[in-house]
Amino acid sequence: MSGRALPTGVAPATTGAGPAHPVTRGAAAVPAGFNAAGAADGGASGAPRGVRTLRRAARGLVVAALAACLVAVLPAAAFAHVKVTADAAVQGGYAALTFRIPNEHDDVSTTKIEVRLPSDFPLASVSVKPHPGWSYEIEKATLATPIESHGAKIGEVPSKITWTASGEDSAIKPGEYDEFSVSAGPLPETDQLAFKTLQYYSDGEVVRWIQEQGTGDEEPERPAPVLELTAKGAVASAPATAARAATAAGTGSDAGVSWAIGLSAASLVICLGCAVALALRWRRTG
Repeated sequence: MSGRALPTGVAPATTGAGPAHPVTRGAAAVPAGFNAAGAADGGASGAPRGVRTLRRAARGLVVAALAACLVAVLPAAAFAHVKVTADAAVQGGYAALTFRIPNEHDDVSTTKIEVRLPSDFPLASVSVKPHPGWSYEIEKATLATPIESHGAKIGEVPSKITWTASGEDSAIKPGEYDEFSVSAGPLPETDQLAFKTLQYYSDGEVVRWIQEQGTGDEEPERPAPVLELTAKGAVASAPATAARAATAAGTGSDAGVSWAIGLSAASLVICLGCAVALALRWRRTG
């Protein structure tokens, strides 16, 4: 080789089988393992490691938000029980009872309700409030030992009330509930009355709300509706007691559902907000 200097930016040709590799003026060599943009190769996307981390974090937050919704909302279904309430239920008096029936299914309707009146504490008189779109039937039972009501001996008492929807338009549809009212009395001298209830669906399923509340804190899966009674001597405080009982029985399910939905919604908003922040940071980084 002569002693002439090569022009600036031109590399000497290599010898042997390999082809020559000219180098463009001013361009830096790209190390192995990096793409043309100078970022580390990370798969087809070629995104920098920090961006990939942000993406994974965003996906994780969305998954966490959905999981929070499932964890909070699914147990809320347990609060959607059949309930019985009364404005005032005093032993020895009469009360207007309201049975709240929710539809727990998402694809079939409730077409029939069967309420069994307590046999251990029979009610001498029961009157049913007409319900539009539904017919009703009252069955009676003969008592082994007659009871006394207003000075008269009564040997036959109402034992069961059955409401039946006249058609699909009247049935309790998915996501809805309905209320059925009766007047009953005289109420017996006991702390509470249980009304075992059977709920019939249009697909033939029968849900039996007949389980009794045990001594523990855990509520049965299908508890029978229970009406709390106020003692005669506590008539002065009966309205407040009845109001508390109605609140616990009638709105307890609503409070539980609202709390669960609110918690899941808050979790979803927080997680989605973090995901959006990460996405914006990713856009700025990318």
